[in-house]
Amino acid sequence: MRIGVPKEIKDHEDRVGLVPASVRELTAHGHTVLIEAGAGKGIGIADAAYEKAGAKIIASADTIWADAEMIIKVKEPLASERKKLRAGQLLFTYLHLAPDAEQTKDLIASGATCIAYETVTSPTGGLPLLTPMSEVAGRMAVQVGAHALENADGGRGILLGGVPGVAPAKVLVLGGGVSGTHAATIALGMGADVTVVDRSLDALRRLTAQFGSQLKTVASTRDAVAELVTEADLVIGTVLIPGAATPKLVTRDMLKTMKPGSVIVDVAIDQGGCTETSHATTHSDPTYVIDNVIHYCVANMPGGVARTSTFALTNATLPFALALADKGWKEALKADKHLANGLNVHAGQIVCPAVAEALGLPLKPLAEVLAG
Repeated sequence: MRIGVPKEIKDHEDRVGLVPASVRELTAHGHTVLIEAGAGKGIGIADAAYEKAGAKIIASADTIWADAEMIIKVKEPLASERKKLRAGQLLFTYLHLAPDAEQTKDLIASGATCIAYETVTSPTGGLPLLTPMSEVAGRMAVQVGAHALENADGGRGILLGGVPGVAPAKVLVLGGGVSGTHAATIALGMGADVTVVDRSLDALRRLTAQFGSQLKTVASTRDAVAELVTEADLVIGTVLIPGAATPKLVTRDMLKTMKPGSVIVDVAIDQGGCTETSHATTHSDPTYVIDNVIHYCVANMPGGVARTSTFALTNATLPFALALADKGWKEALKADKHLANGLNVHAGQIVCPAVAEALGLPLKPLAEVLAG
């Protein structure tokens, strides 16, 4: 199979779909790998390293999109890239379609087969291709939140961990999954007063067993969230419903009760965000202020630490990329029901139930796609 890796073009997105070690594995299986020149520059990987691993360096992204049978990316294709997709081509990347009607429309029109990292599942019920970036984003959320709380960025002028004689910041984490757990880890490590809210009592029990009495846990209700946001200096939103739009846990009315100069970091922004006032921002212009509350809603947070993120992501994606290349997408999906859950769009039809429901579009059952 001819596999193409174009350079990412989203704002400050230096991650790349494959690293040289991944290329070496794919070429050892007899596949051809086309890497756009400079694709790895942002993470310190030269074209020569890809060539040494067996890749062909291609000067033009257009050539890669035109020649490759499978495109491996990191972020969703932007409008200019979606025009280059064609019927029968395989796209393997993050998509986050539920809150993105425009992208969904274009992918349907392309006729391509689109497999989303974020809806591939594991036998244990996890999301193996989303988990690495959730880990990164959860840890980063505390970093960027602590920075935004500084006076120079319009924050309350609070040191997250406080100092002897001065209380630490209060951090509220919405969601006790992968991102939430990693956010709690870093916030506690910095000495903050941390509370995690989740509707799953099992998740709260797991967190209590992991962190002990150092961490506060609260069962999620509207009243609980409304009360806790009024006390928080930093709110980190990590809520996730796989493939679906994120519920809005923090309303505009709640926002008005928050402390002036407090901060919201919405890790869930890729799926629409978990506050009513969230909208996607970029690394170039990461924050905005509503009702005196700073919002950080960068839609590709892990891109800010692109080298760490790339290696973490490609460690997870490589086995699936090999399966798709070795067997072809249909046979690979038939052989692995968890990879099959990643299929979002095929030949002009929505295959992912959560996306179809979120956007009010007709659903083509997966079983029919695989049988056809």
